[in-house]
Order: sequence, then C-alpha cells, then structure tokens
Amino acid sequence: MLLDQENQFISCEFPYKANFIEVLGSKMHYVDEGEGDPIVFLHGIPTWSYLWRNIIPFLSKSARCIAPDLIGLGKSEKPNIAYRIFDHIRYITEFIDKLGLKNITFVVHGWGSIIGFEYARQHEQNIKGLAFLESHIRPVTDWSMVSLPVQELSTVLNTPDGGYDVIMNSNYFVNKVLPSGVLRKLTEEELQHYREPFMKTGSCKPLWQYLKDLPLGNGPNDVVELIANYSQWLQLTNLPKLMLYAVPGFITTISTVQWARDHLSKLILVDVGDALHYAQETKPDVIGEEINNWYKSLK
Repeated sequence: MLLDQENQFISCEFPYKANFIEVLGSKMHYVDEGEGDPIVFLHGIPTWSYLWRNIIPFLSKSARCIAPDLIGLGKSEKPNIAYRIFDHIRYITEFIDKLGLKNITFVVHGWGSIIGFEYARQHEQNIKGLAFLESHIRPVTDWSMVSLPVQELSTVLNTPDGGYDVIMNSNYFVNKVLPSGVLRKLTEEELQHYREPFMKTGSCKPLWQYLKDLPLGNGPNDVVELIANYSQWLQLTNLPKLMLYAVPGFITTISTVQWARDHLSKLILVDVGDALHYAQETKPDVIGEEINNWYKSLK
C-alpha cells in the first residue's frame, strides 16, 4: 500500500520474514535480506526495524541487509533488565557475534548510533564503513547544543513523577514524539505498527530508561563519557563515513554538521532536504539512494 502518490517509495507494508536468534537468554528479532557483506541497521527510540522497511530495498541488491530490533523493542523479547545504553551495546555485540558478521557497514540512527559507534570503536578491524543520520557524534555539554524539540522532550522529566506516568502508561513516545518528528502525517496503520511493541503493562520500560540516560548536558556521567570516548575515536579513525542530515534536525543541528565537517576525516556530507528526526519516514528514497551510492564506492 502506497501512502504518498508523489513518492512511490513510501509504503506502510512490512513484507520481510521474521527471523529470531537467542542472545544472552532472550530472543531478538531481525530482518535479513540480500547477500554479500553485511549492512547492519540500528534504529533509535521508540522505533524498530519497521523504520528501515522502505530503505532496505535500495541496498539489498548490493549487500546483506540486517536490521535487528534492539532488546526490549520491536518484536524482540523484553527481559527483566535495566535497558541502559550499556545493555543495548552488550546485546548487539553478542547478536553480531552469534551471526558471525564480518566486514560490517553500520547504518545508524538516533539512540542506535551510540550502540553502533561504540561497537565500531571496540571492533574497528571488523568495520567497513559508517553511515549515520540524526546521530550522537559528540557529547552534549551545553543546553544550546540541542534543538528546541529535544529541549521540549526533556521537559517531560520535569513533572512531579519525573515523567514516569506519561511515558509508561500513555504511549507518549509513539502517539506524540514520533509523529512530531515526521514531516508527513503517519497513517493509522503505520502508528499501529509502532504501537504494537508497547501494548502490555510495563512494556515501555526501555523508553523510560532512554529518557533517564539521554545526555542533554546534564545526563549520566557514564553515558557522557561513553560518547566522549567514541567521539574522540571518530576524529582519529580513517574509516569511510557518510553523514546524512536534514534541516531542521533534532539531534543534528547546523553547528553539529559544521563540527563534523571540521573534525571527521573521510567524511561525505549529504543534505537529504526537508525532514525531521525520523527522516526515513519522509525521504526513504533519498536516504536509500545516497547510502547505496556511497556503499558501492567502498573497497
């Protein structure tokens, strides 16, 4: 089903086979399409592999496209863990080891970028390239470094219960945050796909922990240190990098684009045009074509 008559590449369908693998005692769901060296897609919050549904077709003829659902999100199981960013890194590392993936190219977005960048820092010899969109490429040390929409999201925490009720019991992220980060109107069918992982009581725990870990200039020291460490590495490594950005970005402000241009080597910058945080839902064709062209240029 096409959603936009002007954009034949936007569809609400998710036509991929569901694959599952046991990771650290829990099943993780993933899409696995195509052949060749692996491209691993890592989504952010509150999305899952559904976010990449209209981008994978652009790359599955050139590579093996693997899009896992982070633990506790999408169709992956929800074990009784803290769901800190460090847990996600641990699960994705084990996921990659279990599948025996080599010569990986990461395509990362939002919260998933922290996971991908840290894995790449620790396993540089196993990385072919890094493509990223709306990603955490440097630590936020000052309030002015984040966009107004991100500042507004953080105000949810300033309620008497720290935002616990609105996050855990109202599906706030899917009903409010997600639509506000897409330039077109999501259909009810799309929203249902995104709501599905959070229908049961307690299922929003990963979203709640995300807000607590989110580094907005006053985030947990260990998360800020984590980002600072791989940010330093990103400035030193000669791995090929593709940075896609939209205007206005939520995480990637214009100053962040300028910082990347000045500090990251072997970097290609691509403006995908008018889009917000979840640009995959607005410009999947532009994103897919740009990543595919860049990927085919890699050795």
